[in-house]
Amino acid sequence: MKKSIIFLGILATSIGLSACSNNTTTSSATNSSATNSSAHSGHEHHKAAVADIREETPGADVLPQFLKNQPKDMKLVYLSVAKNRELLEKIPCYCGCGMEANHKNSYDCFIFKNKRNGAVVWDDHGTKCGLCIEIAAKAMLDYNRGKSIKDIRKDIDEKYKEGYAQPTPTPSL
Repeated sequence: MKKSIIFLGILATSIGLSACSNNTTTSSATNSSATNSSAHSGHEHHKAAVADIREETPGADVLPQFLKNQPKDMKLVYLSVAKNRELLEKIPCYCGCGMEANHKNSYDCFIFKNKRNGAVVWDDHGTKCGLCIEIAAKAMLDYNRGKSIKDIRKDIDEKYKEGYAQPTPTPSL
């Protein structure tokens, strides 16, 4: 587990440097604010709801096939997200997926639904968005270091309040 925490720390740092790639399509709905383009130029928010792949597996320890050709670090993030639902359902995402994909929190970027029988319906949205990965990885790393959910939420909200899309409609703590 400690190895995973260290790896998430390295991942969060490296993704923070590359989260603003131009690998997504522009959405006029999420780029309406002048602060979005000026404070965070280069990061184009994306339309995701129609193109997102969802795949069900028997449980949180069985990854979906859409991750088959993804890097090991991406798979680790998805596995870690599945183990940190309580945390990530309280953390907003700032990539624009609240409006474009109807996400309510950071957890929704990776997992669409948890079924009563233990099955998980995964969402590939996180594979296409460095910002989603950055926010989730940072939140999980801070949580594993002992930071409270309330403090993590405060830090995320402060860091992404300007220059990013509107946050998901995650209820306040």
